[in-house]
Amino acid sequence: MAESMMSKAATMEIPINSNGDSRNLAEDDSLEQAAKVQWSLREKDLQQVMVSGPNLNETSIVSGGYGGTTEGIIPTSSIKDLRMKSRGVSIAPSQIAACRIASQSDDIPCIPGSNMHHTSSNSSMTAEEATRGIAVEKFDIVKKWGLNTYKCTKQMISERFGRGSRTVDLELEAQIEVLRETKRKYESVLHLARALTNHFYSMVQTQHALGDTFADLSQKSPELRDEFGYNAETQKLLCKNGETLLGAINFFVSSINTLVNKTMEDTLMTIKMYENARLEFDAYRADLEELNLGPRDAVTMARIEAAQQQYQIHKDKYERLRNDVTIKLKFLEENKVKVMHKQLLLFHNAISAYFAGNQQQLEQTLKQFNIKLKPPGADKPSWLEEQ
Repeated sequence: MAESMMSKAATMEIPINSNGDSRNLAEDDSLEQAAKVQWSLREKDLQQVMVSGPNLNETSIVSGGYGGTTEGIIPTSSIKDLRMKSRGVSIAPSQIAACRIASQSDDIPCIPGSNMHHTSSNSSMTAEEATRGIAVEKFDIVKKWGLNTYKCTKQMISERFGRGSRTVDLELEAQIEVLRETKRKYESVLHLARALTNHFYSMVQTQHALGDTFADLSQKSPELRDEFGYNAETQKLLCKNGETLLGAINFFVSSINTLVNKTMEDTLMTIKMYENARLEFDAYRADLEELNLGPRDAVTMARIEAAQQQYQIHKDKYERLRNDVTIKLKFLEENKVKVMHKQLLLFHNAISAYFAGNQQQLEQTLKQFNIKLKPPGADKPSWLEEQ
């Protein structure tokens, strides 16, 4: 109803004559009289529209020719849009109008911007609660770590000075000590084997250079061609057998390195975890014994109950790791016997065949242990890799 009234009030017919032609003066007077009558009839509607407020976006201008039968209606809203587009201004939908439409359809009062304020406040509260929860969790972790470190340090100092008791598994401790001693000896074997490999590699390279020199001299010294030729062939044969022996020694060194620095080291890491669990277990055990010797009031009973729970947790952890260490030590011993039996047999047969000059036996030894020699120059990078 309001829109029809505003469109009526905002629409006016503006007559346009042909620049004051005297022949049309009578018709102009009649048109003026008709316009006055029409204006008096619509004056009341116009006053009502002015009270309620006109909608300028729906105002239209009617233009027509004098005495014409057609008229053109141009909404001012389209003119406004064209002006805004020409200026490069985008028209955003009115939030107040959206709220007014929603309130008219749902009969619910709408406050512009209230949803945005509620959403932002809820998101800020959620972020604040999440940050507070993370801070509290980190504080609890640091608190537990500090308390555990204090108890373990106290237990360690008490054991060093002979004031505290410690849990000891004599059989397991003896096996651990044997493993550490075996590792030290195997590390010595590994060090010596690597030194032998380096020295023998230098000798093979010297033999190779000496053989090339003998071969060159046999070409340049006709009177000693046969003598230089025999020595060149001998050095080349020794060089070839030396490279075969180097392949066997390198395989021996690689296997010992895997056994010492991977298999044994993994078992020793488990042993270290077991020893830490043992220290924690004794620390909480001593704490529980100290609380049991004190008074039995309500506060102390609550602390005793909490200490009992911690004691049971660390006891289970200690027993679990002790079983893991026992199993790993057993498998390590079996694996060590198998690996060393194979590697020691390989080392003995390869060294014996080389120094006996038995080339066939040396090659057969490598085939027996599935050792493949790298071709000469395989370790050197290619031309593309050097670039």
